[in-house]
Amino acid sequence: MVRWKNLAKALFRLGEQETGTARLTEAVAAYREALQEYTRERTPLDWAATQVLLGTALQTLGERESGTARLEEAVSAYREALQENTRERVPFRWAATQANLALVHLAFFNKTRQPVYLDDALESIGGALEEFHKAKAESYVEKAEGLRENILAAKGKL
Repeated sequence: MVRWKNLAKALFRLGEQETGTARLTEAVAAYREALQEYTRERTPLDWAATQVLLGTALQTLGERESGTARLEEAVSAYREALQENTRERVPFRWAATQANLALVHLAFFNKTRQPVYLDDALESIGGALEEFHKAKAESYVEKAEGLRENILAAKGKL
């Protein structure tokens, strides 16, 4: 069980450092294998965490590819994670997942130039900021506020 997740993490880290997509593609496959073991029924929070990691790998891959299919898959993975990472149950994990959604929406905007993605990104990061403030997680607040500023700057250029 842990083997697939550890392999996926290692492949993702290597893929981040490279310019190609081969290792990231392998990481995505390994995360999908891990999800065969970390099922929602057996280990719901581990399943959700693996969905988030899968989403991050898909997002990184999608940012390097020309289309938006991988970004769509990333959104799906993050939304799957939110089924267990609920605001009521695990507010900080919910906020982190929302911040990831904001990043993928911004990536969609960067590819398509469709303003609706900026609105979606603002909505996601707004909720994340609320929870990061409640948790007094200053480094997360700083990153989220920086992301929010980038989104607002992009909206200002429209």
